[in-house]
Amino acid sequence: MTGKPLGIAATIVVVSLLGACAQTKSLVASMGSQSTPSDETIVLGAPDAEHYLAELYDLAVGDPLTQAEIYADAESGAKLTPGPQTNLRYALVLATPGHERFNPEIAQTMLRDVLLQESILTAAEISLATIHLNSVERQLALSADARRALASSSLAATTEGAAVQQRLAAAEAENRRLREALTDAEEKLDALSSIERSIREQDQ
Repeated sequence: MTGKPLGIAATIVVVSLLGACAQTKSLVASMGSQSTPSDETIVLGAPDAEHYLAELYDLAVGDPLTQAEIYADAESGAKLTPGPQTNLRYALVLATPGHERFNPEIAQTMLRDVLLQESILTAAEISLATIHLNSVERQLALSADARRALASSSLAATTEGAAVQQRLAAAEAENRRLREALTDAEEKLDALSSIERSIREQDQ
């Protein structure tokens, strides 16, 4: 083609190429946005946050029988099918105060181990583990401070008690010395009185 028809054809080709490029760019952008992973890790079979929270609520307000059942179920799950979710559940039960099996020391160790497996935990599970780990660590720190304060006060009381005992012993020793001196003086006075009577009797 020559002349004007050739120019029109060239224009149509350029427009078509530009449109194809735009569609390709749009498609790539769409695919990129669809392939970008979300912040929320999806773990198949993982309980949701409500499940953990509901059980912890029942554990906190339940009667001793309910608490024992929850603990036994969590413990058996962690022992029979150990994994991040079952270990987290058991650790959360151990970290919750208000029941007989509350054990912040073991909970601290288990929660630390669970958080080492963040890649296979949901964001909610990571949050729960982190919050309860911070809580038990504070409880353990406060308990340690209380023990140190008690030991310090006991030592101070023991030291003061020993000082008091020493003062009492010294006072008792001084009292014995004074009694002995008084007795000796009385004996000497009696001896002098006896001598005086003897002298008077001889004079008479």
